[in-house]
Formats: sequence, C-alpha cells, structure tokens
Amino acid sequence: MFSRCYLVKKFIPFFFVLLWSTGFIGTKYGLMYSSTGDFLTLRTIANLIVFAILVLMIKRNKLNGRQIFHAMITGLLIHGVYLGGVYSAIELELPAGLAAIIVGIQPLLTALIAVLILNERMSLLQWAALLLGLFGLVMVVSSSLQLQSVSYQAVLFAVMALFGITIGTIYQKRFCQNQALLPSVFWQYFSCLFIFIGISYWQQPSTIEWHIEFILSLTWLVLALSVAAILLLLYMIKQGDAAKVSTYFYLVPPMTAIEAWFLFDESLSLVMMLGMLLCAISVFLVVKKTNKVSNTENLKVGTVK
Repeated sequence: MFSRCYLVKKFIPFFFVLLWSTGFIGTKYGLMYSSTGDFLTLRTIANLIVFAILVLMIKRNKLNGRQIFHAMITGLLIHGVYLGGVYSAIELELPAGLAAIIVGIQPLLTALIAVLILNERMSLLQWAALLLGLFGLVMVVSSSLQLQSVSYQAVLFAVMALFGITIGTIYQKRFCQNQALLPSVFWQYFSCLFIFIGISYWQQPSTIEWHIEFILSLTWLVLALSVAAILLLLYMIKQGDAAKVSTYFYLVPPMTAIEAWFLFDESLSLVMMLGMLLCAISVFLVVKKTNKVSNTENLKVGTVK
C-alpha cells in the first residue's frame, strides 16, 4: 500500500505537465467561438459550481477570514492575472512561440524571488540547469516564432501573465501553505471571477457560439485544468520548494508540441527534439539536487532527535 502511494506521488509532476500542456490547445479551440472575457467568465462560474459541490461533500477543513483573504489574493494572481494575460495575448494574436518564451521565464524568476524572500537555497548547478532549460525552451518554440506585426499590448499581457503566475506561486507557498485545498481553491476562483467579468465588460460585445468544439473545450478546461491540474499544482507547491515546482513548467511547451504533432500533424524538427531533451535534463538536475538537499536535512533532523 505504501509503495503504491509513493509511486502515485512520484508521478504527480508528470500528470500535472500532461494536463497543463493541453490548456493551450483547449484555449485555442475555445477562443474560436467566444471572446476572452466571456470564455473565462463561463469557465470560472463552472469552476465555482464544481468546487462548491466538492466543499459541501467534504464538510470539514473550513477557512477563517485571514485564510480566505490570502486564498483570494492567490486566486487573483494565479488565475486572474495569469489566465487573463495569456488569453488576452492569444486573442491579440501574439505568436505562440513568443508567448511560451515570455511565460517560460517563470522558473528563473520564481527561483530568484524564492531565494530572496523565502530563503530557499539554490546551488550553482541548479542555476545553470534553469538557464539550460530556458535555452531548451527557446529551441522548442523557435520554429513557430514569428515577430512580424507583434503588438506591444499583446506582449504586455504575456508579461503580466508571467508575473501573475510567478508571484502567485510564491504567495501560495508563503501564506497558504497549511490551508485545505478544496475551500482554498473555491475562494481563489471566486476572487478572480470579478476580473474576468471586468474583461468581458471592457471588450467589444460578442456572441458566444455554442458549437460542440466550444462545449468540449470548456468542459475539458474546467475538469482537467481548473480542477485536476490546479489541485496537483497547489499540492506540489505545498509539498516542495517553489523553485523546484516552477521548473516543471519547462516541460509544458515540449509536451504541447508533441500533442500538436500527434493531433494536428504539426512539424517536429530535430532542433525541437533537442530542445525538449535540454528541458528534461534541466528539470532532472533541479529536482535531483533539491531532493538530495531535502534528504540530507531530514537525516540531520533525525540525528538531532
């Protein structure tokens, strides 16, 4: 029984990357039939319904006022600023490659902030591995990188998304470490709903096309991304270092490229495959070093006891 639980926990990062990577494909489908504000508002309302049901089913682990406040701030950053920025950038036709590079800076930015604020320790090898992962990421998306007629508004939204997910990860680790996940995520989505309603109001009025692809896209993004992937992300943040967890985002663009190759017959060049290998090596080095430090500290604690 113990070995099974260990194996499940060991593969959680893989499940997270697999689910998170499908978000870009689901978003591409959804925005074909709806505006950013309407799509995100509908998605968030559906998220709230799902988590309200889950919270009512598990009638324990309620949050106090202070915890609700911190959960809502986390939600504004991780969901509101990040998703709002990414969706708006895509709608303004920012090339997927450029968006991936901008948001892909997150592991480096998270590691820097984690060292300065959370006093997490990073070795020279880990810093080198993070830079290696960023280089690999550029290789993965280089073939789709098109800079013609890129608007500064689209780039600004992508940068906003980068800081939203980065600061949100740090804030979650700092202030929501001991919160029950289900009620915490409910209040996170509740807070960002107002941002999405504001985006919907700010944009030009549009009509939602209830096409089967739109319905399937919305359903997948709610259940697979907003429920399963977010719970896995918050669990990993709770269990590990923020810098270590953010490194897994290096694997998202390669996984998305593989999915696009399989589903849409998009090209998969040798350079892209080499970039994927560098991303995988980067994550392996960071995670291995972090686990080694963690195990050493546990042994020291055991010796003191």
